[in-house]
Amino acid sequence: MMPTSTPSSARGFRRAVSELDSKQAEAVTSPHFIGRRQSLIEDARKEREAAAAAAESADSGDQLVFEEKDGRAMVNLFFTLRCSKGSALSRTLKVFETFEAKINHIETRPSRKSKYNPEILEFFTRCETNSSDISTLVSSLKRVAEEVKTTKEEKYHWFPKKLSDLDRCHQLVSKYDPDLDFDHPGFSDVKYRERRKQIAEVALNYKYDNPIPRIEYTAEEIATWREVYTNLKTLYPTHACSEHLEAFRLLEKQCCYTEDNIPQLEDVSCFLKERSGFQLCPVAGLLSARDFLASLAFRIFQCTQYVRHASSPMHTPEPDCCHELLGHVPILADKIFAQFSQNIGLASLGATEEEIEKLSTLYWFTVEFGLCKQNGEVRAYGAGLLSSYGELIHALSNEPELREFDPVAASIQPYQDQTYQPVYFVSESFNDAKDKLRKYAANIKRPFSVKYDPFTKTMEVLDHPQKIRKSLDGLKDELKMLADALDMLS
Repeated sequence: MMPTSTPSSARGFRRAVSELDSKQAEAVTSPHFIGRRQSLIEDARKEREAAAAAAESADSGDQLVFEEKDGRAMVNLFFTLRCSKGSALSRTLKVFETFEAKINHIETRPSRKSKYNPEILEFFTRCETNSSDISTLVSSLKRVAEEVKTTKEEKYHWFPKKLSDLDRCHQLVSKYDPDLDFDHPGFSDVKYRERRKQIAEVALNYKYDNPIPRIEYTAEEIATWREVYTNLKTLYPTHACSEHLEAFRLLEKQCCYTEDNIPQLEDVSCFLKERSGFQLCPVAGLLSARDFLASLAFRIFQCTQYVRHASSPMHTPEPDCCHELLGHVPILADKIFAQFSQNIGLASLGATEEEIEKLSTLYWFTVEFGLCKQNGEVRAYGAGLLSSYGELIHALSNEPELREFDPVAASIQPYQDQTYQPVYFVSESFNDAKDKLRKYAANIKRPFSVKYDPFTKTMEVLDHPQKIRKSLDGLKDELKMLADALDMLS
């Protein structure tokens, strides 16, 4: 149940604004502050609509999987053979003969994966066989050929399976780019646009697991950071969750979080790695929803290094280092929240465009604008709140509607990117949110599951019982070690 009484920090928004000094009040209520914000959701929605349009316009022949009549089926089969093995082709044809499969069409071409090895060929066949024999026919082919597939098999989007694959996940969203968007505060500032390009080059040339290059920030950038930092810090004791407060104190001590210094991503990344296993990676702007969420699956947070335009220090339509370092970083230091964030990423791997849109919306109402209960009060944990002076006051006032966190409802809740949110979701705790997300993710339809290996930094695709048994054996070893530790203590 949602609390019927409001916490001590929750007051009328207008009353709270009236108690600010004139400069703060103007920053909170001016059109420059209450403006458009960039989000993963809009990108995900566009990707889903584009995919639907492509499917609708596709040739009807591409949609055809089987033609069935009187117990016989026409099926397309793809496989790869190493023709250096003289018997490979004859053994494969023997499989078709055994199942009395009539081959109507066959094509070969050099393997696209092994372009420089002419002995590896890809085969496409269209054959007719008994409908009841299809699965057994495919299983038999897999014993003599490689990469056997049928058009009946479910298809899913490519996703990174090792850390270096993330170098391919760099599709930027151009919305609100200062070079392209007339409404961007820096559109007419040639000097600012040039500075953004310089910092973007650092990110575009970065490779994973390398030290993050340091940025020498200008006096103007530090002044912008100072205004954001000092204003937000006054709200944290009464508005931020305890996990954020604890990590923020440590960041001040260990990573030079001060009003006169913009922390360097390399230092902050090392801090996070020790606390929760997360690491930062420099990025030139907002990534596509699919690429950004995929990075979370590897406990990588894509982080900007540029600073918002000096004319609008209290609001930015896109993520900048003030948003990342003050909003995201402190809460990512918490192990439970780090797991929650990674679980959203894991759920996105191979998901459909529709599911990516839902996960992006879920991310928006939790990681960006989430609230939680602590000691009988409602506190903020979302980075969009903890880096926005005005919305942090608004969220904990008595104006918005607060709802109990439900992943299904949150994933389809209309979001607001023009002004403050009218609705926020409140979690009982991070553990409760994590458990609810796990149940939600279990209902995402994929022909596999995934498990991250932190030792090799690779993604294990669990698409066969043998792989799952192997993974369970590893868990049994860990459980036995913990049981032994308990026995020793008792």
